[in-house]
Amino acid sequence: MITQQKQVSPLNSLIRPTATILLVGLIFVIMLITITAGGSLGGAASAQTIPALFGMDSTQLWWYVTRASGLTGYFLLWLSMVWGFAIPTKIVQPVLEGTFVYDFHEHLSLLGLGFVLLHIVVLLFDRFLPFNLLQLLVPFTDAYRPLWVGLGIISFYILLLVTVTFYLRGQLSVRTFRAIHILSIAGYLGTTLHGLFAGTDSALPAALFLYAGTFLVVVFLTVYWLVMRQPEKATVPLRPRR
Repeated sequence: MITQQKQVSPLNSLIRPTATILLVGLIFVIMLITITAGGSLGGAASAQTIPALFGMDSTQLWWYVTRASGLTGYFLLWLSMVWGFAIPTKIVQPVLEGTFVYDFHEHLSLLGLGFVLLHIVVLLFDRFLPFNLLQLLVPFTDAYRPLWVGLGIISFYILLLVTVTFYLRGQLSVRTFRAIHILSIAGYLGTTLHGLFAGTDSALPAALFLYAGTFLVVVFLTVYWLVMRQPEKATVPLRPRR
């Protein structure tokens, strides 16, 4: 059956990417202000946050940028995975059109990986906690919390594989494509453990709230997705035995 595709106006095609960029920029600024304020949500500490940002030297500034970009990348990748759960369960389809749902999922993945890459690149030039290229590309080669840093590197590779195969889905079988995409759950869990045990911001209340809240949402959607799959399996006819 051939369906008539909706034409997207040039104005809408311009507004959507612009809105996404502004949203991501706002998330990054919030992360930067949060870690600069030390997790304080009010009072004198928060009032001095903006002046403190402009008063930093280059070493401090890049150290805060790599931390904020890591948290931003984590949040965007989580949001992309949540959006991925919402597509097959059709949670958002009654409200949003199908084209936007898939495009937003794709853009979130790319932006999330982009911020994680920024997080990695800045660490190469950071003088507060320096890493070399080998330590950032090969898991478990650094002396700083090697298990959790290595787990973060492996998780990045997993999420990168999932994103790349999205563009190769026409060359993969449905079973292979789904199996690779399910790996995103392992990539997310590894990223969460990396942030909790290797990140210097894990002691902040705001960071703990971020990790705990996102994890609970993923658990809920995973269970919901598994429950929704049961009726689909029940409708598949069984082959008669010979």
